[in-house]
Amino acid sequence: MPMPPPRASTEDRDPHVAHELGQLVRALHEEGPQAPEALAELVGARFWGPGRFEAAVAHAAADGLVLRDDRGRLQPA
Repeated sequence: MPMPPPRASTEDRDPHVAHELGQLVRALHEEGPQAPEALAELVGARFWGPGRFEAAVAHAAADGLVLRDDRGRLQPA
């Protein structure tokens, strides 16, 4: 399934955000719903810098790219 293009609000943010959002969405499409900790590991978020993963998840949720299921796992929208 092709990834949707980033929304205009995403492109106005830090230049790394669109790339990080793409990584999150791609990993969720490829691996299915993930606990936030597992998703962080899949995308190598420990190399992103402090707070970047949490910010990327928040941006992805705000842009409607990811959802949380009833178990708190992240999944593609």
